[in-house]
Amino acid sequence: MTYGAQPSTAYDPPGGGEADLPLRRSREIQGDIIAGAKKDHVQLLLLRFEDDSLARTWLRRLRPRIATTRQVAAFNAEFSRARKQSGGDDPKALNAVWRVVSFTYPGVRLLAGRDPFPSVPPGSTQEAFKQGAAARADLLGDTGQCAPEHWLFGNGTGQPIHAVLTVAADRPQDLRVALTEEREEAARHKVVIVFEQDGATLEGSRRGKEHFGFKDGISEPAVEGFDQPDPDRPEHKKGSPGTRIIPAGEFVVGHERDGGRPNDLPGWATNGSFQVLRRLAQDVPGWWAQVAARLKELKEQGKVPPEATTEWLAARLVGRWRSGTPVAKCPHADSPSDAEAWSDNDISYRDDLEGEITPLFSHLRKSSPRDGLLLKSSDEQTVPEKGALDGRRIMRRGIPYGRPFDPAGSAGNGPDAPRGLVFVCYQSDLVRQFEFIQKDWIEEPNFPARDQPPGRDPLVGTATDVSFKGCKVHFEQFVRTEGAVYAFAPSLTTIELLADGKLDGGGGPDGDRILEAPFTLRPADGPVGTAKARLVMREVGNLVVLDERDEQRWESGTAGTGGVKAVFQEDGDLVVLGADDRPVWKSRTTGNPHAKLIVLMDGNVVIRAAGGTVVWQTDTAH
Repeated sequence: MTYGAQPSTAYDPPGGGEADLPLRRSREIQGDIIAGAKKDHVQLLLLRFEDDSLARTWLRRLRPRIATTRQVAAFNAEFSRARKQSGGDDPKALNAVWRVVSFTYPGVRLLAGRDPFPSVPPGSTQEAFKQGAAARADLLGDTGQCAPEHWLFGNGTGQPIHAVLTVAADRPQDLRVALTEEREEAARHKVVIVFEQDGATLEGSRRGKEHFGFKDGISEPAVEGFDQPDPDRPEHKKGSPGTRIIPAGEFVVGHERDGGRPNDLPGWATNGSFQVLRRLAQDVPGWWAQVAARLKELKEQGKVPPEATTEWLAARLVGRWRSGTPVAKCPHADSPSDAEAWSDNDISYRDDLEGEITPLFSHLRKSSPRDGLLLKSSDEQTVPEKGALDGRRIMRRGIPYGRPFDPAGSAGNGPDAPRGLVFVCYQSDLVRQFEFIQKDWIEEPNFPARDQPPGRDPLVGTATDVSFKGCKVHFEQFVRTEGAVYAFAPSLTTIELLADGKLDGGGGPDGDRILEAPFTLRPADGPVGTAKARLVMREVGNLVVLDERDEQRWESGTAGTGGVKAVFQEDGDLVVLGADDRPVWKSRTTGNPHAKLIVLMDGNVVIRAAGGTVVWQTDTAH
């Protein structure tokens, strides 16, 4: 049985325990962002539009084939259930083909016929998106052999890229069929395929690993409103110890973020996510030869045990052994166990703040410091995860490309054959998340700050000296950037708007602000709306509508009643809730699933039922 992202094949997630996980039912968020359209075979088509009108027609025809979170979450749940019933084997009869689409800044502008941002503040994610990956290369350490002039795509001087279409399938034959369809559709509408990037899960004993040989994809975060919390550790995902549940707004624009931080993006970006695509080439024999050479030096200096192996040192560079077992748990040797693999993400560095066991320069600690980040040795407290580090998390969706290295194999498996990682990640803020991790953590030699700088990340960073056991050890760079793209994966509603050549249903000063249930507005979130109407939750407990002169046009009348937040619920009701989550005011529009709360550009605020009927309004148009 093969499922595709078509309305006729969509099915509901299995029942039981998901009533409080509304994001699993989202038909607006594309399926790869939080559900994960993870497949063994992937092809990314980097596209250029030759004709804006034909490009919109192409997008309109593509829209029904785009996978939603609801569809992917349902399939993944069924797949996991079938796998468990079979004793761990993948269910061969259950297959799917997923499609995800994202657009670069020039792509959005071409389809919309206007600049997508009302303003571009310096240092903002809007600025990063508008400039694109090539213009940010120096900032991220993409210099020298990794500089854009050496890239295969996205270098800013060759053919422009307007969109990235990702096609993913369980079976290679299904991928081939889907790609044939997409190539024909592209040609029919003068959509040029600038570059094709393949990706595939490595086979056999290498399955689940990247080309250096280490298990990958273990440390991905869980998402609030999508993943079930553990009753005993509510900040962690049930059945996945150590996997923190992060507010959805860190990955999906318009949802609540860590620490209640506001998001100043226009309304059309709601339920979308910024996508980073990077082709990272890996020199496998070169990297392992370097590990062996550095181990020899360390042994000569008496800095490592005489029985230490290249596997021992490599594990400290990565932070895990090949099997995925953390060095923090098994410092002396790998201890692969399928029975224990479920807890490989349950890591604490609280008792290793100076990196005696897992070095401070290790890839794991550089990319996600967890509970062991002491910014300076003199600090008394570690940086908290909630309210600080959680807001830096990204959602990775990488996959290897190329054939594994085999010194005894053919040219296709040789040292010069193309191989590496197709790095893909999603976040709601390019600057605060992906770029911060890359620039301020991975590429910063003195992060965290110590008298002897720890060094850059020796796995994916540029050449560096690391501080290991009191001495400096030099590591050259063996992961090379060969292409990069910044794109945006919009909601299904915004895709429809772009197909119509507009963004006026998505917000900003030129359009209405559409708020999809469930939506929460707190006093700390600030105003939400358009130029003539802004919905605001006051500290005094009142929900109000302000006009362009900050004059109040409407109120819920709940000042002094203890209201702490306004919630637009999935049943279509807008309510003001107290601290005990009991309503102190209602719009009395329950019974309207799939309704939308819309702040109109004419100053009115309405609740519009799925069929388009206005069932409630503030009557504040002016």
